Amino acid sequence: MEKWEKRICTDPEIMVGKPVIKGTRITIDFIIELLAHGWTQEQILENYPRLKKEDITAALEYSAQALKLETMYSF
Repeated sequence: MEKWEKRICTDPEIMVGKPVIKGTRITIDFIIELLAHGWTQEQILENYPRLKKEDITAALEYSAQALKLETMYSF
C-alpha cells in the first residue's frame, strides 16, 4: 500500500468520485491548485484546519503517482 492510500479515498457519493482527503470533501486537485497559485502549506493548514501536513504530502504523492501512469501523445 502506498503511503497516500491511507489518507486519500474516492467515493462516487463524495465530490462525484474525485479523490479527496479521507473524512473531508477537500479534493486532491484543489490542494494542488492552491499550491500552484502560491499558497504555502502553512496557509492551507490555517484556512482548512481539518487538514494535516501529511494530507498535503499525500496529495502530492498521489499526483506524482497519477502522472507516472499518464501517457502523453505527440501529434
